[in-house]
Amino acid sequence: MSAPFHGLLKEIEIQRNDMVRLASETSLSNHMVIEASKRLDSLLNKYHVLSTQ
Repeated sequence: MSAPFHGLLKEIEIQRNDMVRLASETSLSNHMVIEASKRLDSLLNKYHVLSTQ
């Protein structure tokens, strides 16, 4: 596994944990949770592109 790929996986895990933490402290409809979800979606899309090349 390449370093950038490994770094992306780490970013995904961090973002996921952040989103879950925010959701547990606020609500799923909170704007911060939605923004965190969008950032996670973006990272997951990057992962998908890299993993299918």
